[in-house]
Amino acid sequence: MKNALVVNNLSLSVPSAKGRVTVVDDVSFDIPAGKKIGLVGESGSGKSLTAYSLMRLIKDPVQIDKGEIFLGEKEILGMSMKDFRHMRGNDISMIYQDPMSALNPIMRIGAQIIESIRLHSDLDHGQARRLAIEHLASVGIPEPDRRIDSYPFEMSGGMLQRVVIAIALSGEPKVLIADEATTALDVTTQDRVLTLIDKLAAERGLSVLLITHDLGVAAQFSDDIMVMYAGKLVEKGSVNQIFSHPVHPYTKALLDSRCDYTIDVTKPINSIAGQPPRLDNRPDGCVFSPRCEHVQPRCREGVPPLISVQDRLAACFRAEELFHVEMVK
Repeated sequence: MKNALVVNNLSLSVPSAKGRVTVVDDVSFDIPAGKKIGLVGESGSGKSLTAYSLMRLIKDPVQIDKGEIFLGEKEILGMSMKDFRHMRGNDISMIYQDPMSALNPIMRIGAQIIESIRLHSDLDHGQARRLAIEHLASVGIPEPDRRIDSYPFEMSGGMLQRVVIAIALSGEPKVLIADEATTALDVTTQDRVLTLIDKLAAERGLSVLLITHDLGVAAQFSDDIMVMYAGKLVEKGSVNQIFSHPVHPYTKALLDSRCDYTIDVTKPINSIAGQPPRLDNRPDGCVFSPRCEHVQPRCREGVPPLISVQDRLAACFRAEELFHVEMVK
């Protein structure tokens, strides 16, 4: 299957008192055409920085130290910003976390959609307005011919997120990034927005990267899931593989920390001991070793590579052993 997006050995750093510190560490992955990939992990793991790199939105003091990003056949990190601006919105687009921050509060929503349409096409204002109304209708905005003249403060959070989706899709992109796109919404609206993105992705053949800290959201939406910890990818597999038989201890710890209707409310909620490391004070060896209940001396001596384990990728010296332990439970 042809890949819509390929990331090779991406590393980002920020300045600190100890010099530059790596915050995204040698990350590689691909998104096949038409596939939906979930990227999960605790806050601060580097998920959003990875997404902003794909959009060429990284600015000082954050910098990209190395890596390649291919959109189709085109490598975008080596492009001039002028050339990439023709691709941003047309080939790759993004739904941001907070629609109130993504939208200009003193511009009517129609003006903001029309601006995006005209930036990526040769349509005049009237043609762009008609297309903007069609986009609003496609994302489920009622009475789009009237709502197009509304200001953001006149709409609910769920409707604003639909407007942001309409803007993101206005350039007919091939790759869509949804960065915590449902975090600010209630559970019912979350479900509606995810269902909408899923429907639009299927209709348009979009490849989607969904960034979320919510494992339930990732499981509901994604075909495959990537797990990120302290700037590194530690596991990648299908939804069934990740949720049925996780092989990395961090992935298993995340799953064990879930809260849903099946938990025993008379017992304490499971949590992962300790805290993610300060990235300017990384532990030696495996970055998860200080919090891992399966740690061994070798885990503190070397960094485990991301290798194939039981038809998925995992970065753990004991991954094969832990997989068989999970299977016999």
